[in-house]
Amino acid sequence: MIITSLRSKIKVVFSITLLLLAVLFIFSIKYDRAIHEEHTVEQEKAITHYLYDYYLKYGKIDKAYLAAQNISLITDKGMVVQIERFFKEKGKVKRYAVDTYHLKRIMVINNDHFKLILENKNKAKYPIKRAIIFSIVFFLIIMLYLWIMKSLRPLSELKSKIQTFSKGNLDIECKSDKQDEIAEVANEFDHAVTMIRELLQSRQLFLRAIMHELKTPIAKGRLVSEMLDDERNKSRMHSIFERLNLLIDEFAKIEKITSRNFDLTIKTYKMSDLVEASIDLLMVENPQRLITTHIDHDYTVDVDFELYTLVLKNLLDNGIKYSTDKHITIIVDNNQLQIINKAHALNEPLENYFKPFHTSKKGLGLGLYIVKSILDIHKMELQYDHKEGKNIFMVI
Repeated sequence: MIITSLRSKIKVVFSITLLLLAVLFIFSIKYDRAIHEEHTVEQEKAITHYLYDYYLKYGKIDKAYLAAQNISLITDKGMVVQIERFFKEKGKVKRYAVDTYHLKRIMVINNDHFKLILENKNKAKYPIKRAIIFSIVFFLIIMLYLWIMKSLRPLSELKSKIQTFSKGNLDIECKSDKQDEIAEVANEFDHAVTMIRELLQSRQLFLRAIMHELKTPIAKGRLVSEMLDDERNKSRMHSIFERLNLLIDEFAKIEKITSRNFDLTIKTYKMSDLVEASIDLLMVENPQRLITTHIDHDYTVDVDFELYTLVLKNLLDNGIKYSTDKHITIIVDNNQLQIINKAHALNEPLENYFKPFHTSKKGLGLGLYIVKSILDIHKMELQYDHKEGKNIFMVI
Protein backbone atom coordinates (compact mmCIF):
# COMPACT_ATOMS: atom_id res chain seq x y z
CA MET A 1 0.00 0.00 0.00
CA ILE A 2 1.41 3.40 -1.03
CA ILE A 3 1.31 5.99 1.73
CA THR A 4 0.48 9.43 0.33
CA SER A 5 -1.01 11.26 3.31
CA LEU A 6 1.38 13.58 5.14
CA ARG A 7 -0.12 12.53 8.48
CA SER A 8 0.36 8.87 7.61
CA LYS A 9 3.98 9.49 6.66
CA ILE A 10 4.62 11.25 9.97
CA LYS A 11 2.97 8.39 11.86
CA VAL A 12 5.11 5.84 10.03
CA VAL A 13 8.32 7.80 10.74
CA PHE A 14 7.56 8.12 14.45
CA SER A 15 6.38 4.51 14.70
CA ILE A 16 9.63 3.29 13.15
CA THR A 17 11.61 5.60 15.47
CA LEU A 18 9.84 4.26 18.56
CA LEU A 19 10.25 0.69 17.35
CA LEU A 20 13.98 1.18 16.79
CA LEU A 21 14.28 2.81 20.23
CA ALA A 22 12.56 -0.17 21.85
CA VAL A 23 14.75 -2.63 19.92
CA LEU A 24 17.85 -0.68 20.97
CA PHE A 25 16.76 -0.74 24.61
CA ILE A 26 16.08 -4.50 24.54
CA PHE A 27 19.37 -5.13 22.74
CA SER A 28 21.26 -3.10 25.34
CA ILE A 29 19.64 -5.09 28.17
CA LYS A 30 20.54 -8.38 26.50
CA TYR A 31 24.06 -7.15 25.86
CA ASP A 32 24.49 -6.21 29.52
CA ARG A 33 23.22 -9.62 30.58
CA ALA A 34 25.62 -11.33 28.18
CA ILE A 35 28.53 -9.31 29.63
CA HIS A 36 27.35 -10.12 33.16
CA GLU A 37 27.06 -13.82 32.29
CA GLU A 38 30.56 -13.83 30.83
CA HIS A 39 31.93 -12.09 33.92
CA THR A 40 30.05 -14.49 36.21
CA VAL A 41 31.47 -17.54 34.39
CA GLU A 42 35.01 -16.19 34.73
CA GLN A 43 34.37 -15.37 38.40
CA GLU A 44 33.06 -18.87 39.13
CA LYS A 45 36.05 -20.49 37.44
CA ALA A 46 38.38 -18.29 39.46
CA ILE A 47 36.55 -19.25 42.66
CA THR A 48 36.82 -22.95 41.78
CA HIS A 49 40.57 -22.69 41.22
CA TYR A 50 41.02 -20.66 44.39
CA LEU A 51 39.09 -23.18 46.52
CA TYR A 52 41.06 -26.08 45.09
CA ASP A 53 44.41 -24.39 45.69
CA TYR A 54 43.39 -23.26 49.17
CA TYR A 55 42.24 -26.79 50.10
CA LEU A 56 45.51 -28.30 48.91
CA LYS A 57 47.43 -25.77 50.97
CA TYR A 58 45.36 -25.66 54.18
CA GLY A 59 43.17 -28.78 53.96
CA LYS A 60 39.90 -26.85 54.34
CA ILE A 61 37.41 -24.61 52.53
CA ASP A 62 37.84 -20.83 52.83
CA LYS A 63 34.29 -19.91 53.88
CA ALA A 64 35.26 -16.32 54.55
CA TYR A 65 36.30 -15.99 50.91
CA LEU A 66 33.01 -17.47 49.74
CA ALA A 67 31.09 -15.02 51.90
CA ALA A 68 33.17 -12.17 50.50
CA GLN A 69 32.32 -13.33 46.96
CA ASN A 70 28.60 -13.52 47.89
CA ILE A 71 28.69 -17.31 47.45
CA SER A 72 26.84 -19.48 49.98
CA LEU A 73 27.57 -23.13 50.76
CA ILE A 74 24.49 -25.40 50.62
CA THR A 75 24.66 -27.92 53.48
CA ASP A 76 21.02 -28.98 53.79
CA LYS A 77 21.01 -32.71 52.96
CA GLY A 78 17.56 -32.72 51.42
CA MET A 79 18.42 -29.77 49.18
CA VAL A 80 21.74 -31.39 48.28
CA VAL A 81 19.98 -34.63 47.23
CA GLN A 82 17.48 -32.71 45.06
CA ILE A 83 20.18 -30.70 43.39
CA GLU A 84 22.29 -33.80 42.68
CA ARG A 85 19.26 -35.54 41.19
CA PHE A 86 18.55 -32.45 39.05
CA PHE A 87 22.11 -32.38 37.69
CA LYS A 88 22.08 -36.17 37.08
CA GLU A 89 18.85 -35.90 35.06
CA LYS A 90 20.43 -33.22 32.90
CA GLY A 91 23.57 -35.29 32.46
CA LYS A 92 25.76 -32.77 34.22
CA VAL A 93 27.47 -35.03 36.73
CA LYS A 94 30.97 -33.75 36.21
CA ARG A 95 33.86 -32.37 38.15
CA TYR A 96 32.43 -28.93 37.63
CA ALA A 97 28.93 -27.87 36.54
CA VAL A 98 26.75 -24.76 36.69
CA ASP A 99 22.99 -24.49 36.11
CA THR A 100 19.86 -22.69 37.30
CA TYR A 101 17.74 -24.54 39.83
CA HIS A 102 14.55 -22.95 41.18
CA LEU A 103 15.74 -19.55 39.94
CA LYS A 104 19.03 -20.00 41.78
CA ARG A 105 22.43 -20.24 40.13
CA ILE A 106 23.98 -23.46 41.47
CA MET A 107 27.63 -24.49 41.22
CA VAL A 108 28.65 -28.12 41.69
CA ILE A 109 32.36 -28.73 42.41
CA ASN A 110 33.29 -32.41 42.61
CA ASN A 111 36.94 -33.47 42.69
CA ASP A 112 39.19 -35.98 44.42
CA HIS A 113 39.48 -33.89 47.59
CA PHE A 114 36.03 -32.37 48.20
CA LYS A 115 32.51 -32.05 46.90
CA LEU A 116 30.73 -28.71 47.20
CA ILE A 117 27.33 -27.39 46.15
CA LEU A 118 27.36 -23.59 46.08
CA GLU A 119 24.79 -20.91 45.35
CA ASN A 120 25.98 -17.82 43.51
CA LYS A 121 23.91 -14.95 44.85
CA ASN A 122 25.40 -12.32 42.53
CA LYS A 123 22.56 -11.01 40.38
CA ALA A 124 22.69 -8.79 37.34
CA LYS A 125 21.74 -5.28 38.33
CA TYR A 126 18.78 -3.74 36.53
CA PRO A 127 20.00 -0.77 34.43
CA ILE A 128 17.87 1.86 36.15
CA LYS A 129 19.82 4.80 34.73
CA ARG A 130 19.58 3.46 31.22
CA ALA A 131 15.86 2.76 31.61
CA ILE A 132 15.34 6.32 32.84
CA ILE A 133 17.26 7.73 29.86
CA PHE A 134 15.30 5.60 27.37
CA SER A 135 12.02 6.56 29.07
CA ILE A 136 12.89 10.25 28.80
CA VAL A 137 13.80 9.89 25.13
CA PHE A 138 10.61 7.88 24.49
CA PHE A 139 8.52 10.55 26.23
CA LEU A 140 10.22 13.34 24.26
CA ILE A 141 9.52 11.56 20.97
CA ILE A 142 5.85 11.14 21.91
CA MET A 143 5.62 14.81 22.88
CA LEU A 144 7.33 15.80 19.61
CA TYR A 145 4.83 13.67 17.66
CA LEU A 146 1.85 15.24 19.44
CA TRP A 147 3.31 18.70 18.90
CA ILE A 148 3.74 18.12 15.16
CA MET A 149 0.24 16.62 14.79
CA LYS A 150 -1.20 19.58 16.67
CA SER A 151 0.68 21.90 14.30
CA LEU A 152 -1.00 20.11 11.37
CA ARG A 153 -4.49 20.52 12.82
CA PRO A 154 -5.00 23.93 11.13
CA LEU A 155 -4.30 22.14 7.84
CA SER A 156 -7.42 20.01 8.35
CA GLU A 157 -9.46 23.12 9.12
CA LEU A 158 -8.08 24.80 6.01
CA LYS A 159 -8.97 21.74 3.93
CA SER A 160 -12.54 21.84 5.27
CA LYS A 161 -12.87 25.52 4.38
CA ILE A 162 -11.46 24.92 0.90
CA GLN A 163 -14.07 22.19 0.40
CA THR A 164 -16.75 24.63 1.54
CA PHE A 165 -15.35 27.22 -0.87
CA SER A 166 -15.37 24.70 -3.75
CA LYS A 167 -19.11 24.17 -3.18
CA GLY A 168 -19.72 27.86 -3.90
CA ASN A 169 -19.85 29.22 -0.36
CA LEU A 170 -17.70 32.34 -0.33
CA ASP A 171 -18.64 33.38 3.21
CA ILE A 172 -15.60 31.78 4.80
CA GLU A 173 -12.71 33.19 6.78
CA CYS A 174 -9.46 31.37 7.47
CA LYS A 175 -7.10 34.02 8.78
CA SER A 176 -4.44 32.86 11.21
CA ASP A 177 -2.31 34.82 13.67
CA LYS A 178 0.39 32.14 13.82
CA GLN A 179 3.80 32.43 12.20
CA ASP A 180 4.26 29.04 10.54
CA GLU A 181 3.98 28.07 6.87
CA ILE A 182 0.44 26.71 7.26
CA ALA A 183 -0.67 30.08 8.63
CA GLU A 184 0.94 31.79 5.63
CA VAL A 185 -0.97 29.53 3.23
CA ALA A 186 -4.23 30.09 5.17
CA ASN A 187 -3.78 33.87 5.09
CA GLU A 188 -3.00 33.85 1.37
CA PHE A 189 -6.05 31.69 0.69
CA ASP A 190 -8.21 34.00 2.82
CA HIS A 191 -6.90 36.95 0.80
CA ALA A 192 -7.70 35.12 -2.46
CA VAL A 193 -11.22 34.30 -1.27
CA THR A 194 -11.78 37.95 -0.35
CA MET A 195 -10.59 39.09 -3.79
CA ILE A 196 -12.77 36.49 -5.57
CA ARG A 197 -15.78 37.43 -3.45
CA GLU A 198 -15.34 41.11 -4.26
CA LEU A 199 -14.78 40.32 -7.94
CA LEU A 200 -17.95 38.21 -8.12
CA GLN A 201 -19.97 40.82 -6.31
CA SER A 202 -18.74 43.54 -8.65
CA ARG A 203 -19.43 41.31 -11.66
CA GLN A 204 -22.94 40.53 -10.47
CA LEU A 205 -23.61 44.19 -9.76
CA PHE A 206 -22.24 45.14 -13.18
CA LEU A 207 -24.28 42.55 -15.07
CA ARG A 208 -27.48 43.28 -13.17
CA ALA A 209 -27.04 47.00 -13.70
CA ILE A 210 -26.51 46.53 -17.45
CA MET A 211 -29.47 44.16 -17.76
CA HIS A 212 -31.68 46.53 -15.78
CA GLU A 213 -30.67 49.54 -17.85
CA LEU A 214 -31.14 47.67 -21.14
CA LYS A 215 -34.62 46.40 -20.31
CA THR A 216 -36.16 49.88 -20.48
CA PRO A 217 -34.87 50.93 -23.95
CA ILE A 218 -35.69 47.49 -25.32
CA ALA A 219 -39.25 47.78 -24.07
CA LYS A 220 -39.53 51.28 -25.57
CA GLY A 221 -38.03 50.05 -28.83
CA ARG A 222 -40.58 47.26 -29.07
CA LEU A 223 -43.42 49.77 -28.55
CA VAL A 224 -42.00 52.09 -31.21
CA SER A 225 -41.56 49.21 -33.65
CA GLU A 226 -45.25 48.40 -33.32
CA MET A 227 -46.07 51.90 -34.66
CA LEU A 228 -44.19 51.42 -37.92
CA ASP A 229 -46.36 51.24 -41.05
CA ASP A 230 -43.96 49.15 -43.08
CA GLU A 231 -44.72 45.58 -42.04
CA ARG A 232 -41.34 44.36 -43.25
CA ASN A 233 -39.39 46.87 -41.18
CA LYS A 234 -41.80 46.36 -38.31
CA SER A 235 -41.16 42.60 -38.30
CA ARG A 236 -37.40 43.14 -38.62
CA MET A 237 -37.28 45.60 -35.70
CA HIS A 238 -39.51 43.37 -33.62
CA SER A 239 -37.17 40.42 -34.27
CA ILE A 240 -34.12 42.50 -33.27
CA PHE A 241 -35.64 43.62 -29.98
CA GLU A 242 -36.88 40.10 -29.23
CA ARG A 243 -33.37 38.80 -29.77
CA LEU A 244 -31.91 41.47 -27.48
CA ASN A 245 -34.48 40.63 -24.81
CA LEU A 246 -33.70 36.93 -25.18
CA LEU A 247 -29.99 37.67 -24.86
CA ILE A 248 -30.52 39.56 -21.59
CA ASP A 249 -32.71 36.78 -20.18
CA GLU A 250 -30.09 34.18 -21.07
CA PHE A 251 -27.36 36.29 -19.46
CA ALA A 252 -29.44 36.49 -16.28
CA LYS A 253 -29.84 32.73 -16.18
CA ILE A 254 -26.14 32.14 -16.81
CA GLU A 255 -25.15 34.63 -14.12
CA LYS A 256 -27.46 32.97 -11.63
CA ILE A 257 -26.26 29.43 -12.38
CA THR A 258 -22.53 29.97 -12.81
CA SER A 259 -22.22 32.18 -9.71
CA ARG A 260 -24.22 29.64 -7.67
CA ASN A 261 -26.27 32.60 -6.52
CA PHE A 262 -29.26 30.53 -5.53
CA ASP A 263 -30.45 28.11 -2.88
CA LEU A 264 -31.60 24.75 -4.16
CA THR A 265 -35.06 23.75 -3.00
CA ILE A 266 -34.98 20.00 -3.54
CA LYS A 267 -38.34 18.26 -3.42
CA THR A 268 -39.87 15.14 -4.93
CA TYR A 269 -41.89 15.63 -8.11
CA LYS A 270 -43.50 13.40 -10.68
CA MET A 271 -41.78 13.60 -14.03
CA SER A 272 -45.14 14.04 -15.76
CA ASP A 273 -45.80 17.18 -13.66
CA LEU A 274 -42.36 18.58 -14.49
CA VAL A 275 -42.94 17.98 -18.21
CA GLU A 276 -46.31 19.71 -18.04
CA ALA A 277 -44.82 22.72 -16.24
CA SER A 278 -42.01 22.90 -18.81
CA ILE A 279 -44.51 22.93 -21.67
CA ASP A 280 -46.30 25.83 -19.97
CA LEU A 281 -42.99 27.75 -19.86
CA LEU A 282 -42.80 27.59 -23.67
CA MET A 283 -45.81 29.93 -23.82
CA VAL A 284 -47.04 28.62 -27.14
CA GLU A 285 -50.62 28.43 -28.29
CA ASN A 286 -52.08 24.97 -28.70
CA PRO A 287 -48.91 23.01 -27.62
CA GLN A 288 -50.58 19.74 -28.65
CA ARG A 289 -49.82 20.52 -32.29
CA LEU A 290 -46.12 20.78 -31.46
CA ILE A 291 -45.67 18.21 -28.69
CA THR A 292 -46.84 14.63 -28.25
CA THR A 293 -46.39 13.17 -24.76
CA HIS A 294 -46.31 9.46 -23.86
CA ILE A 295 -46.30 8.64 -20.14
CA ASP A 296 -45.57 4.92 -20.30
CA HIS A 297 -44.27 4.61 -16.75
CA ASP A 298 -44.26 7.72 -14.58
CA TYR A 299 -41.57 8.11 -11.92
CA THR A 300 -40.41 10.66 -9.36
CA VAL A 301 -37.21 12.69 -9.09
CA ASP A 302 -35.73 14.90 -6.35
CA VAL A 303 -35.02 18.23 -8.04
CA ASP A 304 -35.30 21.99 -7.75
CA PHE A 305 -38.56 22.76 -9.55
CA GLU A 306 -37.54 26.12 -11.06
CA LEU A 307 -34.17 24.99 -12.38
CA TYR A 308 -35.25 21.57 -13.60
CA THR A 309 -38.25 22.88 -15.53
CA LEU A 310 -35.85 25.37 -17.14
CA VAL A 311 -33.76 22.39 -18.32
CA LEU A 312 -36.75 20.67 -19.86
CA LYS A 313 -38.02 23.92 -21.36
CA ASN A 314 -34.70 24.51 -23.14
CA LEU A 315 -34.61 20.92 -24.42
CA LEU A 316 -38.19 21.19 -25.70
CA ASP A 317 -37.52 24.57 -27.28
CA ASN A 318 -34.40 23.26 -29.06
CA GLY A 319 -36.27 20.14 -30.17
CA ILE A 320 -39.03 22.17 -31.80
CA LYS A 321 -36.66 24.78 -33.22
CA TYR A 322 -34.38 22.31 -34.98
CA SER A 323 -36.93 19.67 -36.05
CA THR A 324 -37.78 19.38 -39.72
CA ASP A 325 -41.53 19.13 -39.01
CA LYS A 326 -41.67 21.46 -35.98
CA HIS A 327 -42.87 18.61 -33.80
CA ILE A 328 -41.36 16.65 -30.90
CA THR A 329 -42.28 13.54 -28.94
CA ILE A 330 -41.76 13.18 -25.18
CA ILE A 331 -41.51 9.68 -23.69
CA VAL A 332 -41.44 9.09 -19.92
CA ASP A 333 -40.48 5.51 -19.11
CA ASN A 334 -38.03 3.41 -17.06
CA ASN A 335 -36.66 6.31 -14.99
CA GLN A 336 -35.72 8.08 -18.20
CA LEU A 337 -37.02 11.07 -20.11
CA GLN A 338 -36.65 11.05 -23.91
CA ILE A 339 -37.19 14.02 -26.20
CA ILE A 340 -37.37 12.93 -29.84
CA ASN A 341 -37.59 15.01 -33.02
CA LYS A 342 -37.10 14.43 -36.73
CA ALA A 343 -33.84 16.17 -37.61
CA HIS A 344 -30.41 15.68 -39.04
CA ALA A 345 -27.78 14.21 -36.76
CA LEU A 346 -25.60 16.62 -34.83
CA ASN A 347 -22.56 17.76 -36.77
CA GLU A 348 -20.32 17.63 -33.70
CA PRO A 349 -20.09 15.56 -30.50
CA LEU A 350 -22.70 16.50 -27.92
CA GLU A 351 -19.99 17.78 -25.54
CA ASN A 352 -19.16 20.61 -27.97
CA TYR A 353 -22.71 21.97 -27.70
CA PHE A 354 -22.30 22.29 -23.92
CA LYS A 355 -19.87 25.17 -24.44
CA PRO A 356 -21.29 28.68 -24.01
CA PHE A 357 -22.04 30.64 -27.19
CA HIS A 358 -21.65 27.60 -29.41
CA THR A 359 -22.21 28.50 -33.05
CA SER A 360 -25.93 28.43 -33.73
CA LYS A 361 -28.01 29.88 -36.56
CA LYS A 362 -31.27 29.84 -34.63
CA GLY A 363 -30.21 30.83 -31.13
CA LEU A 364 -27.52 32.17 -28.88
CA GLY A 365 -25.76 28.89 -28.30
CA LEU A 366 -26.49 29.03 -24.57
CA GLY A 367 -29.39 26.60 -24.21
CA LEU A 368 -27.42 23.36 -23.80
CA TYR A 369 -24.79 25.17 -21.72
CA ILE A 370 -27.50 26.06 -19.21
CA VAL A 371 -28.93 22.54 -19.43
CA LYS A 372 -25.54 20.95 -18.69
CA SER A 373 -24.84 23.34 -15.79
CA ILE A 374 -28.18 22.59 -14.09
CA LEU A 375 -27.96 18.83 -14.68
CA ASP A 376 -24.47 18.83 -13.14
CA ILE A 377 -25.91 20.48 -10.04
CA HIS A 378 -28.53 17.72 -9.84
CA LYS A 379 -25.92 15.04 -10.65
CA MET A 380 -27.82 14.00 -13.75
CA GLU A 381 -26.67 13.35 -17.30
CA LEU A 382 -27.81 14.23 -20.80
CA GLN A 383 -27.21 11.62 -23.50
CA TYR A 384 -27.77 11.75 -27.23
CA ASP A 385 -28.47 9.26 -30.00
CA HIS A 386 -29.59 9.43 -33.62
CA LYS A 387 -31.72 6.63 -35.06
CA GLU A 388 -33.86 6.36 -38.20
CA GLY A 389 -33.62 10.07 -38.95
CA LYS A 390 -34.53 11.07 -35.40
CA ASN A 391 -32.53 12.85 -32.71
CA ILE A 392 -33.07 11.36 -29.26
CA PHE A 393 -32.06 13.32 -26.15
CA MET A 394 -32.20 11.35 -22.89
CA VAL A 395 -32.13 12.81 -19.37
CA ILE A 396 -30.83 10.11 -17.05
